Amino acid sequence: MRRLVLDNRRLRAAAEETIGAEPLIGETPVMVRLRETMRQIAQADIDVLVEGETGTGKELVAVLLHRWSNRRSRPFVAVNCAALPEAVAEIELFGHDGDSRLPRTGRIEASNRGTLFLDEIESTLPAFQAKLLRVLEEREVMPVGGDLPRALDLRVIAAAKPGLEQAVEEGRFRADLLFRLDAVRLRIPPLRERRDDIPLLFGHLLHQAAERFGREVPTIDTATLAYLGQHDWPGNVRELDNLAKRLVLRVEADEPVDEDSGIPLPARVDKFEEATIRAVLQQVSGDVRSALAALGIPRKTFYDKLKRHEIDVEAYRPTKG
Repeated sequence: MRRLVLDNRRLRAAAEETIGAEPLIGETPVMVRLRETMRQIAQADIDVLVEGETGTGKELVAVLLHRWSNRRSRPFVAVNCAALPEAVAEIELFGHDGDSRLPRTGRIEASNRGTLFLDEIESTLPAFQAKLLRVLEEREVMPVGGDLPRALDLRVIAAAKPGLEQAVEEGRFRADLLFRLDAVRLRIPPLRERRDDIPLLFGHLLHQAAERFGREVPTIDTATLAYLGQHDWPGNVRELDNLAKRLVLRVEADEPVDEDSGIPLPARVDKFEEATIRAVLQQVSGDVRSALAALGIPRKTFYDKLKRHEIDVEAYRPTKG
């Protein structure tokens, strides 16, 4: 019960601390470096390739780059390349002139003087890739049926799942387009590579969901706490956000129960123990003395458990500098 109370206090504190903070949440070294790099390149007006698995927050990174840039007051135009119907994709992107009585401005031209975000760029058809390459190289767009290209002043941020190089090898993606997009590449790590961020992020998502639905931030039980620490999160932040919404709305879900089905009791205890130690270290910013007091265990036992669970205390301490 003591551990559970501490964990719930930590989650509530995490929720309160992240209100008004940068939405790209995480204090693991990889996330700190990602934010620092984004700050460095935001105003450089250079094209960026954002790489990450489904649900890691690629569009959020693009939005922040635009928000932190000198183009912040100009349009941010997002295009989901995978969702464009093939029959109208060319007009949707490049616009239409010609004899049409209602000339249509394409999404690319609509981003003029602002930022164009091309999500799932790997799903574009080869015919469009050549035209996109011209947009990137010449900074101009030729509408369908038009006679003259139109000059553009824009920044392009493209997002893709890992594996663009393989798509090039298989002939599904142009090598020259990849080289042109890859001026700066930002890789967003999946949650399984930054597990120590999960409690902080989950606390933020719980508070966000509670505020959205007009509910109280719920108390987290031991099953959910253990699930947070042991699940691989293939859907990443999107999946974590869905769990937070279900808990706030008190919608029954199978994950916390099914995940432990068939697992022996000692293994469950180990997983819960590891999740609790990590949560306390997160709460006390890696301070060993405070962690010992919160956990109520001797120093030798504490270090034995750190070794068994392969927990690095240094990862929880604030970055100096």
